[in-house]
Amino acid sequence: MDHGGTGDRPMVVLLHGLGGNSRVWSRLLPLLSGRRWLTVDLPGHGWSPALPSYTYADCASRVAGTLRDRDRVVVLGHSFGGAVGLALAALRPVDSVVTVGMRAVWPPEFTASLDSLAAKPARSFDSREEAAAFLLRVNGLGDYLSPDSEFVERGLAPTGSGWQLMQDPRSFAVGVPPFDYLFSAAVSAGTAVTVAHGERDTMVAVGEYDDFAARYGVEVVVLPGLGHNAHVESPPAVAELLPA
Repeated sequence: MDHGGTGDRPMVVLLHGLGGNSRVWSRLLPLLSGRRWLTVDLPGHGWSPALPSYTYADCASRVAGTLRDRDRVVVLGHSFGGAVGLALAALRPVDSVVTVGMRAVWPPEFTASLDSLAAKPARSFDSREEAAAFLLRVNGLGDYLSPDSEFVERGLAPTGSGWQLMQDPRSFAVGVPPFDYLFSAAVSAGTAVTVAHGERDTMVAVGEYDDFAARYGVEVVVLPGLGHNAHVESPPAVAELLPA
């Protein structure tokens, strides 16, 4: 957990995606001038301890445990972190949740591939260079972050014989988000919800959020020219999604 900033507006809680870590927000943090912020390694990622098993509610409960009851918060969550942000709004007051690149359609073959990854041991590598290249590639960040970035530093750990990714593979088995419950609970609690994705996001096609808008009244934003990691590709475009 890292925090910083000053100001009286609600604190921005930033939640990373599956396989990532809190340092993925490093490019966006300087744009939060005049706001307090909190970045969290979600359970089983980075420096956060693993859980016996993973659900969105359990991950959100860990995030809630880092907050004071009196804290007013807005959540900015990428992909998996967006669903955890919605789950957080079901546990405690949250002014608004902005999700970026949260997958809406989960084909059986996709969930099966994640379950397969969850059953494998943590990936290890002979060299840091090899491990860093793999971490950046699987997160789609090779064109944006360097092997010496804070993201890579938080995402790798040396072992007796090489390097290992700082992710509990079992976290891949978190499953399909319970969207009806998550959206209904958040909206019923008075949380303003925005679901955004890049126009070129390979995880979310344009139009796939329309049902969310129709059923729950959430705002849909398509970010022109951006992909799945819009928060890294264009931090200003994503920062502008936060409420004033």
